[in-house]
Amino acid sequence: MIKKFPGKKRILSHFDERDPVMAAVIRETGEFRLRRNRNYFLVLCKAIIAQQISTKAAESITLRFQDLFEGKKPTPEKVAEIPVSELRSSGLSGQKVKYLKDLGARFLDGSIRPHRLTFQKNEEVIETLTSVYGIGRWTAEMFLIFSLSRIDVLPLGDLGLQAGIKKIYNMRSLPSPKKMLALGKKWHPMETVGTWYAWRIQDAEIIAY
Repeated sequence: MIKKFPGKKRILSHFDERDPVMAAVIRETGEFRLRRNRNYFLVLCKAIIAQQISTKAAESITLRFQDLFEGKKPTPEKVAEIPVSELRSSGLSGQKVKYLKDLGARFLDGSIRPHRLTFQKNEEVIETLTSVYGIGRWTAEMFLIFSLSRIDVLPLGDLGLQAGIKKIYNMRSLPSPKKMLALGKKWHPMETVGTWYAWRIQDAEIIAY
């Protein structure tokens, strides 16, 4: 299941044929570049922290969370050891602390085996990750994009994708799941690429997680 992201020439050829509107956005925006993070545990921690809060708040809490590890990378073992009160001091809610503790426990007991995820199909990965307390489909989809480099992910519940589609296609309101799925069929098998450009037209920074 390991696939490289397609190059600029292949991307443009695909979207010129399937979706000229998106092809124009791609030409105007520039080359597809996605920062991928192979630290699976950290990506999932950051995704949990970011749930239902602003990007700015998530960045602030993530930095304080990482400071708890004294310059080292967060690991399942260390998250298990850190007292709840210290995790809460970084700005995490009690609920998110429970989520992070459960995530760490799943890595430690083998419920989540990072190397196995690499070879699973998208829906298998989503099923594995959503068994963790506090991880939903959106978080699993971000993991597919930012850790596993899957090119065919269309996160229907992502507000940034919805807003980007609305802007690109001059819609009066946010697109329905049905409209998004129709676009996804046009973009297939490069749904992640279309999603990335929908994000980029709203934020000039390279998307990272």
